[in-house]
Amino acid sequence: MSRSAVTSTAVHPLLAERWSPRSFDPSHEVTAEQLTALLEAARWAASAFNGQPWRFIVGRRGDEAHKVLFDSLLGFNQRWAGTASVLVAAVAAEVKEDGSPHSTAAYETGLAVAQLTTQAHAEGLHAHQMSGFDGDRLRAAVGIPEGFRPIAVIAVGAPAAADLLADEKLRARESAPRERRALAETFFAASWGTPAELVSAAGAG
Repeated sequence: MSRSAVTSTAVHPLLAERWSPRSFDPSHEVTAEQLTALLEAARWAASAFNGQPWRFIVGRRGDEAHKVLFDSLLGFNQRWAGTASVLVAAVAAEVKEDGSPHSTAAYETGLAVAQLTTQAHAEGLHAHQMSGFDGDRLRAAVGIPEGFRPIAVIAVGAPAAADLLADEKLRARESAPRERRALAETFFAASWGTPAELVSAAGAG
């Protein structure tokens, strides 16, 4: 199943073909090797001073961690995420070991999630990142300590046909056109709102 992005210039297929399905194959299982590769990809993300502020809670469908993560999701995500082979919560350490604030914790954890997501696609899988979850519920259920903030839950698995989704609105979103804001509206030069030169040359994108 390919929904490759229409880009203004060629980008790597792993990036162009990455998208966030909601329909996952309920019988698919991620192998131990695949899951390890996803976590290794996240582990080796760039990190300021090698601080590695990310932590992850990993659940495979059918185990207790998967249930805990699923239970933390808000209702609209629970309508589809239960069939994902793996649920992963990304948690950022907002305080350094010396007690000072870690101002880039969320940014760096996002880098780790991006690498996990790209590795998932390289493994023939897809990942769907969610902000719609109850962080306090997850914190209490897992015992996440103070100074750590859950920032996303990621569903990973093999995509399935859209018509397996019971919700009509979800089915429509599964096949809706993929869109992004134009390059010239996103990348600026010396003054805010002025398109960067190469972006301007590339067109609306």
